[in-house]
Amino acid sequence: MGRVRKQNVFNTTGAVFKFIIFWLLVVVQLPIVLILPRGRLSVRYMRFFMRVLLGVSGVRIRVHGALSSHRPLLVISNHISIFEIATFPVALGGSFIAKKEMEHWPLVGWVSRKFGVVFIDRRPSHAIDALKQVQQTVANVSYPIFLFPEGTTTNGAYVKPFKSTLFNFVENSNVVVQPLVMNYRFRDGGVISDTDMAQHFAYFNNSNQDMGPACSRERSAFGQLFHIMVLGGFLVELTVLPPPPLAGMDRKQIAETLHKIVSDKYMELKDKPIKQ
Repeated sequence: MGRVRKQNVFNTTGAVFKFIIFWLLVVVQLPIVLILPRGRLSVRYMRFFMRVLLGVSGVRIRVHGALSSHRPLLVISNHISIFEIATFPVALGGSFIAKKEMEHWPLVGWVSRKFGVVFIDRRPSHAIDALKQVQQTVANVSYPIFLFPEGTTTNGAYVKPFKSTLFNFVENSNVVVQPLVMNYRFRDGGVISDTDMAQHFAYFNNSNQDMGPACSRERSAFGQLFHIMVLGGFLVELTVLPPPPLAGMDRKQIAETLHKIVSDKYMELKDKPIKQ
């Protein structure tokens, strides 16, 4: 089941066509994004906006389980590529906490701000301000907020340890934290090997990896999007797990507990194909 499609003139031409359609759809929708006020309405529109773009890109989504109805709700997950920016809002609604660097990406940063994304500066000297931003956002919105505690994307071979800093505000609070595990599959549900994941589907920096295969050719964000179009897309499997009891834990214990839950489940599922 499933294998990497070899690049040829036909699928490359098809990818060029899809890439053009992708950007035409972005341009057509930009005026709507421009007039939408930042908040619940724009977050809801993001779900439609991203669904259209995923359809052109060939990315499918399969969800197991459901999010808690409790608010405020912080959803944490492993992080493999740029496609989480689209797949999470489409599958589950809500918006993100993201690293400050993304705010300066051409077009992406502006659109993300309109869609309610909170950009935080992870430098130690800005930790207090970042924490206040996250705390205020999670407490004042009616939709779930997604956070990737690894702090970076990976090659998909493992889940990096979670950074504990942003769990400060969870200590002794009414914030429910719900873990979610994300696995990438071929579109037919077949398992993607670690090597194929690193070479083709993950979006990462080799210098940030602690184990597993490296990518011989690291791509830009738009280069990765085009490459996925050449491959014909893939399937994102989201497994929503129940919120664990975190009362009485400090931020480091919370980070370690959540990492173990996500990492164990990810490693359990990543080599198991799913039925269509």
